[in-house]
Amino acid sequence: MPKQPRRPGQSIDSGKLDRIVAEGRRNAEQRQQGYREQSLKIHPWVCGRCGREFTRANLHELTVHHKDHNHDNNPPDGSNWENLCLYCHDNEHQRYEEHVRGHEGLGKEETAPATHNPFADLKTMLGKDDGKED
Repeated sequence: MPKQPRRPGQSIDSGKLDRIVAEGRRNAEQRQQGYREQSLKIHPWVCGRCGREFTRANLHELTVHHKDHNHDNNPPDGSNWENLCLYCHDNEHQRYEEHVRGHEGLGKEETAPATHNPFADLKTMLGKDDGKED
């Protein structure tokens, strides 16, 4: 029998919710460790964007980026992975978010720079005589 939806005012089973969230996080970490380890074996320890090189001492700063942004697409040949440093990875996801939302970014032309200068007449305004003498 299907479970009835929670009615307004009915308490939430926070223990069950905590278990579900914890299980989801464990599964995501396991999945990530699997493809991360594979990518580190296949690809060089170099950021694919900025070219920064990594050693065992700072390897935790090298992440695996999914080129198609689908974290469940993990072909064993690593064709959907790209090793990126933390900074380039964050930048890539920010650019993707802007692209998805239709903002400035991937594949869009640059907008013209602003031409209005609110201080253009400042010198004239400061040079006005307010009737006071120095």
